[in-house]
Amino acid sequence: MASKRETNVVYGAGVVQGIVLVTFPAASTIFTDPTEYDLTNTQYGFLFIPQVLTAIAASLLGAALARRFGTKRVYLAGLAAGLISMSLLILSTFFESSTYWALLVLLIATAFLGTGFGLTVPAINTMAAAFHPAAAERSVLVLNALLGLGTALAPVFVAIFVGLGFWWGLPVLSAVLLVLLILGSVGLPLQVERGAPVARERRGVPARFWVFAGFAVLYGICETVNGNWSQLDMTRELGASRTQAAIALTAFWAMVTVGRILFAAVERWLPTRTTYRILPFLLAATFVFVALLGNGDAKLGVLAFALAGLGCSALLPLTISFGQREPAEVAAALAGGVIAFYQVGYGLAAFGVGPLLDHGVGLPTIYGLASIVAVAMGLLSFTVVGRAASA
Repeated sequence: MASKRETNVVYGAGVVQGIVLVTFPAASTIFTDPTEYDLTNTQYGFLFIPQVLTAIAASLLGAALARRFGTKRVYLAGLAAGLISMSLLILSTFFESSTYWALLVLLIATAFLGTGFGLTVPAINTMAAAFHPAAAERSVLVLNALLGLGTALAPVFVAIFVGLGFWWGLPVLSAVLLVLLILGSVGLPLQVERGAPVARERRGVPARFWVFAGFAVLYGICETVNGNWSQLDMTRELGASRTQAAIALTAFWAMVTVGRILFAAVERWLPTRTTYRILPFLLAATFVFVALLGNGDAKLGVLAFALAGLGCSALLPLTISFGQREPAEVAAALAGGVIAFYQVGYGLAAFGVGPLLDHGVGLPTIYGLASIVAVAMGLLSFTVVGRAASA
């Protein structure tokens, strides 16, 4: 059993990681503003390619690195990578007048951001479960809810700092929080007992793994269409101000957090497998709602993205949870696989939408197409929980 201070540090890391993760999407209107960075839609989307690639690599290698160097060192390395990312984002403000150099610095920054995410998130999930083995699922739920809280706070901070005249206050704040977190973590044991040795012989990836991987990709697309492109939809399509756009993004991430807590609280009356099957279809309906909104519908836009957050809320944590109920050989493959394939979906939506916009495809059409992805995810959910329902 870990000390209370260790638990608090891990939970605090969840909040900070959430803030850091959404720093770039929260500043989307800054990056594409002609008076600021003046990035095209394609260039803005391209920012997230290094993040996706490094996050996938780090999440897949994290377990092996933890076995060799310890979970604590992997966790600290992830925090350090995040700190470098925020420092480079601050540095990029000195190159706003040169799109080439600004883009280069931002690409390196997102590469470090992905590395930090891929190392830190699996590590803190592992520690949250290991520190409270008798209530592992609850601990992981609390951690992910706090991570969601951090993602909801990032656009709020951006709106505040933009109002004060210096949007870059967010990466400065993130960097300070990361430094404090590193200093608070170095002196703690943060030990995770190693489980039984894993057989060295590998028999390939179990077929069931690809069911979870496919769901994670579809979920990553749906979440990212909201998380990375909602602010631009609000300002360009709905005529919203930057503040209203920030509120919409905050509403999305806030409802992701609220939903995780809500569905855990009503599990006795609404089984998790039922929640898992319903939420994708709620999300699909919300995407259609967003696609139908027009100029002047900013308030409805905030409501729509809040509903989208509720639709996304429990899906990723439940995917991880259902994966742990699978046979050992499948569960072992899923440890970093769900996060890795979630990042694949993230990358497809983060980058793929940009070129479509630059070639004349409107955001309402994008959200209409996203509803099809959500329906596909809903259909696949019945296969994911098929075995878990009888477990």
